[in-house]
Amino acid sequence: MSQTIFETLRQDHDRQRRLVELLEKTEGDSRARRELFAMLKAELSSHAAAEERHFYAPLIACDLTQEKARHSIAEHHEIDELVESLEEVDMSSSAWLRRAKLLFDRVKHHLEEEEHEVFQLARNALSRAQIVQLGDEYVGSMEEFRAETA
Repeated sequence: MSQTIFETLRQDHDRQRRLVELLEKTEGDSRARRELFAMLKAELSSHAAAEERHFYAPLIACDLTQEKARHSIAEHHEIDELVESLEEVDMSSSAWLRRAKLLFDRVKHHLEEEEHEVFQLARNALSRAQIVQLGDEYVGSMEEFRAETA
């Protein structure tokens, strides 16, 4: 059975939150920290690409949601830059912890804003058929991304 774009995005958001929570509990340049960071990085990257293609593209075309969609895409880029900056720093350093905290806060803010503001506007901008179709298309893209990184 098909899920709506909102259901599929929320599931991925929950996955991102869990990865952030687990990563926050790691210490030093540990195997767990390296693995969880790699998982979070892959998840954020594939999610942003699929979300921009199958959720934000139609929202940019609508006056009601265009501003919020552009803002959310800009936040994806900020998150990408934070991830890149983390890769340049030793995981056991205080600089890594400071940058990681910024990343975690930005991710949490972004997910909350999407779920509580963007989703509400999108429900008014998209038809029921679009909401289901975009969910299917998003799931298909995520399955492809995950297969590529597995």
